[in-house]
Amino acid sequence: MAGTPKPHRLAFHDVGVLYNPQLTEARVMAAEILEFLESLGVSAWVNSSSDEDTIRDLLHPIDLLIVLGGDGSILRAARITAYHDIPILGINMGHLGFLVEVQPAEWPELIKQALWGDYWIEHRMVVHAEHRREDQTVSRYEALNEIVISRGQMARVVRLNTYIDGGFLTTYIADGLILATSTGSTAYALAAGGPILPPELENFLLVPIAPHLSLDRALVLSKGATVRIQVSTDHKAVLTVDGQIEVEIAHRDEVIMRAGPWRAQFLRLREKNYFYQTLMHRLGWPHPKKR
Repeated sequence: MAGTPKPHRLAFHDVGVLYNPQLTEARVMAAEILEFLESLGVSAWVNSSSDEDTIRDLLHPIDLLIVLGGDGSILRAARITAYHDIPILGINMGHLGFLVEVQPAEWPELIKQALWGDYWIEHRMVVHAEHRREDQTVSRYEALNEIVISRGQMARVVRLNTYIDGGFLTTYIADGLILATSTGSTAYALAAGGPILPPELENFLLVPIAPHLSLDRALVLSKGATVRIQVSTDHKAVLTVDGQIEVEIAHRDEVIMRAGPWRAQFLRLREKNYFYQTLMHRLGWPHPKKR
């Protein structure tokens, strides 16, 4: 906070700064933040958020990652820092910014507030997905927002035989199916008609995309649930991770999804009811008048 005395010990000593390389203003701000951090005695580095291999080499021994960009940059950073127990502080250079914490004009004051230790950590559940073919694992993925199984470029539905905890649920005949976390409930799942879940709720959403003569309601599943989906199609289908990773899946391929073994960490500087205020603001809904 402005006027807060400098503590004897900083809360963070090694900080990484990532910027979206497509935004010139983000690159400039990253350089300014680097200079600011070093002036306070913090060891820091700056790197493009698209250079994932270099970032992974730099992660040890940082104890805070500052990300300049929109929610897409935050999602990428969360996957890169998986298993490293590093909190993320987002500075909004995008549009919606559900995951970011700081607006561009606020960063000097709020970064200083974080360094002085005036913050709290929000943990968010992730989903782990395993793509299997003929009983062999093809690949594994982890997503903060959602895993989507959908039709490819062909305008044909896919049939998705869906099992929960080993028991058959239904066959979705649809353009696709979204398995979203509470974080993802304000993303694609919301656009597909799903409910909004608060971020601390460790549940999954199962939301069909344009279902045809099949279950058309979103389901809320417990954190401990395991979802297995078997794809039935006469053309290529697509597996998408957080809207950023896309792979083809074939007839009879399976995708098995459950809660991931790690949780994303976000450094928060606002009050704990921030989510609902941000939701109203980002979606353009008017705030009720205070009484």
